[in-house]
Amino acid sequence: MLLTEAPASTDAVVEAASVDVVLNGVPIVRGASLEIRPGEMVAILGNNGSGKTTLMRALLGLIPHRGEISLFGTPLDDFTDWSRLGYVPQRGGILVQQATAREVVSSGRLGTRRPFLPASAADRKAVDAALAEVGLADRAGYPFVRLSGGQQQRVLIARALATGADLMVWDEPLAGVDRNTQELLAGVAARLKQRGATIVMVLHELGCFRPLIDRTIVLADGRVMPPGYSHHEHDHGHEDEPGHDHSDHDHRAVHGGHETGELERPRTTHTGLEEVS
Repeated sequence: MLLTEAPASTDAVVEAASVDVVLNGVPIVRGASLEIRPGEMVAILGNNGSGKTTLMRALLGLIPHRGEISLFGTPLDDFTDWSRLGYVPQRGGILVQQATAREVVSSGRLGTRRPFLPASAADRKAVDAALAEVGLADRAGYPFVRLSGGQQQRVLIARALATGADLMVWDEPLAGVDRNTQELLAGVAARLKQRGATIVMVLHELGCFRPLIDRTIVLADGRVMPPGYSHHEHDHGHEDEPGHDHSDHDHRAVHGGHETGELERPRTTHTGLEEVS
C-alpha cells in the first residue's frame, strides 16, 4: 500500500492565484501565482528570505493569506481530505521528548482514521513499510531525539510516506544530512515519482534531486519569477570529495529559509499536517 500507483487526475494538484502573505505587518509573499500538475516533481528555489517556506505553508493553509488557493481542484477553505498530503516540515521545528521513531511515523496515520480509534492492522503495516522504505526498520524503537540528524530526517520522510499520500510536500529535506542520506532520499523520491505521486520540495539547491526535478519555481523578494529566471545555486565545492559529510553544517543556517520560524500559527483547526509536538 505504501507505493501504490497514484490515481490519474486532470485537475491541478496545487493552484494559487495572486497570493499575498503579510506577517507581523511585513509582506513576505507578493502576488504569487502558480500551478502544479499531477505527477510533477517541482522544486521551489530562492535565496535567504525570499519567501519559499512561507509560500509553501500558505499553500497548505498553515498561515493566513490573501488570494486564491486550491488543492486537488477544491478551494483551500473547503478542502478536508488531508490524508492525500504528506507533509515533511523542517527538522528543526520538531519537538518531541519521549517519542520513538515508530511513534513519530505512526502520527502520520492519524488523519486516516477516526479520532480515538486504535491503530489498525493496515496502520501498522503502513508504518512498517514506511520505516523499511527509509532504511530504519531496525531503529523503530529508538527515541527520536537520540537519532542522528540524517536519521531524524528519514523518520519524518517515513511519517509522510505512511500516509500513502498523492501529494508530497517536503521542506528542505537535504538540510544537515550526509551524502548517504541524500542518496537514500533521492531513491525514495524516484520511486514516488515512478508511481505517479506529485512532489513539491523547498530547496536551496537541487543536489541529488536534480535528475528527478521536472521544473523549478523561483522566488525573489516574495515574488514568483518568470520562466528562465536564473537562480544561483550555492556550490559547496567539496560535496563530491570522499568522506565529505554535510551533517557538520546546516543548510538552513547557511542559506536561510526560516521565514516563518518565529511566527505564531493562527489556525487551530486540525488538518493532519501540523508538526509533531
